[in-house]
Amino acid sequence: MQAPFFQLSLLFTSCPYPTTSKLFSSATAGTPRRRCVACPSATTPISSSLPDSAITAFEDYQRLFSSQPTESVDPLPLVATEGSLPADFPLGTYYLNGPGMISDDHGSIVNPLDGHGYLRAFRFIGGGVVMYSARYVETEAAKEEREAKTGEWRFRQPGLFSLLKSHMRAPGLTLLKNVANTTVLRWGGRLFCLWEGGHPYELEPTSLATIGPTDIIKTVDGRRSGCGDVLNLAAGITKPLLCGLLGIPPKRTLSHYKIDAQRNRLLMLSCNVEDLFLPQTNLTFYEFDKYFELMQKKEFVISDQLLIHDWAFTDSYYIIMGNRTKLNVSGIFPAMSGIAPMTSTISLNTNQPTTPIYLLPRFCNDTIQRDWRIPVEAPSQLWTSHVGNAYEEKDGNGKTKIEIQASVCSYQWFNYEKMFGYDWPRSKLDPSFMNADKQALPHLVKILIELDARGSSLFCSIADSSIHWKKPADFPVINPTKSGKSNRFMYANSTSGSNKFLPHFPFDTVVKFDSYNDIVKTWCTESRRFIGEPMFISKGTKYEEDGYIIVIEYAIFRQKCYLVVLDAKRIGDEDSIVVKLEVPEHLSFPFGFHGFWDKK
Repeated sequence: MQAPFFQLSLLFTSCPYPTTSKLFSSATAGTPRRRCVACPSATTPISSSLPDSAITAFEDYQRLFSSQPTESVDPLPLVATEGSLPADFPLGTYYLNGPGMISDDHGSIVNPLDGHGYLRAFRFIGGGVVMYSARYVETEAAKEEREAKTGEWRFRQPGLFSLLKSHMRAPGLTLLKNVANTTVLRWGGRLFCLWEGGHPYELEPTSLATIGPTDIIKTVDGRRSGCGDVLNLAAGITKPLLCGLLGIPPKRTLSHYKIDAQRNRLLMLSCNVEDLFLPQTNLTFYEFDKYFELMQKKEFVISDQLLIHDWAFTDSYYIIMGNRTKLNVSGIFPAMSGIAPMTSTISLNTNQPTTPIYLLPRFCNDTIQRDWRIPVEAPSQLWTSHVGNAYEEKDGNGKTKIEIQASVCSYQWFNYEKMFGYDWPRSKLDPSFMNADKQALPHLVKILIELDARGSSLFCSIADSSIHWKKPADFPVINPTKSGKSNRFMYANSTSGSNKFLPHFPFDTVVKFDSYNDIVKTWCTESRRFIGEPMFISKGTKYEEDGYIIVIEYAIFRQKCYLVVLDAKRIGDEDSIVVKLEVPEHLSFPFGFHGFWDKK
């Protein structure tokens, strides 16, 4: 299956990349055109009836990650092409963050993970009206790489996962750039765009204008506990070097946060910068009330080198599913000299056949007597991508059962340097990496842990989320009112498998899991259309299923994006679409990462 894509990439290796594609011409004269990552063949007309071929699939994949230089500062109304928005639809704003600029005007193409943050806002203002606006997050990197007068982009630093066309770095700049492109958060009246390796950027919630970087957690370096003298010495040497050279703050705020709906609290997590290269992990959890006042701060030091992207919580625990890593010494020189991405300095640690799960006590509770430094070892070696939910239940004998719902993949498939199929030696996106053996790709699982009255682990098991759904899936979500509590329903992105050459990714299906009776229902897009992360919007009733799923549909052959609203109850039925709203053609945007629903 991979051979056609590989041969295709070789065919295009010597092709000059166009900085502008006629496919995405503006509807308004003088408006910048949407920049496309694809090769010259992408300028041919697009048809939904093209045969299912490697060439069509390759071009569609490139277009999904094409760049959009145009911003929409003044909100524009979206037009419904199907259905209509109910009069009682909740008022609020759906914010979506993700890369907007992936290819510059000088031939350099970066991994989507290194693309500049592009914040989109869909405002549901009532009367069936939805207003759309979009702006770039004006990070220091964006200001450095975009010419203010002409709007021309020239990448000067590659980012964590990428190389530039020249493989050269501009002097005087840090090796890593904060692109603020991963998640978005609205809390305490403030709006933030987050990225894994640096401070969040704050934006004005209405205009989306960038205010600037901010240290939400206001970290203070304290004395480490549980670390040996050698590690303390190594950390003392490593931290200033990494902070100065890479431009990473001493404590990096993870992009994934959690919201405890029962307590109305925001939970955030930070790790120390030196953890990337030392055999330990320093974790600091923060809990803020609705006014952004710090209610709690707890620190833990784990004697294991872990790379954490997402995590979970319950009433009693913070839960870390450990992705084990180690320093790749042989990759340091190539990365520092600019002939390999910075991710080549880290490799996966495959020495253990299990997955460590750390149950860290959330509150001071004398009844929890287990040693939190000793993980529960799940019986398979899995890399955790995203967590949908986790909750605990206690029985009358003092035992505790914990269930974790997550998207995981195989260590044999996961590769830092190839995420989204980025082929850095050729600066291309190769779809075959994301369409490899489906057993190794991200899929949804339930992890069950049972603890005795003293907190000791009795057993741990891993099973598919449903015996009826074995296809790759990611981005699990639930009704947010059930976060940290027992939930019946879960929704995620998956694939219909109908595209022979893109059978697993990009996703084209929303799948709904009912854990009470193990029923699976789906909604699927049409041919050559793909979707992003689903988002659940609750109607505010006591019924968990009572709400809507909103998702972005990327209609490649139409060169357009749509905001699709689904009735969560009717997923699986022919009438599950409530409304489909069209984004103006000249503002169509590339694949987004994570969003946030801010209710009024």
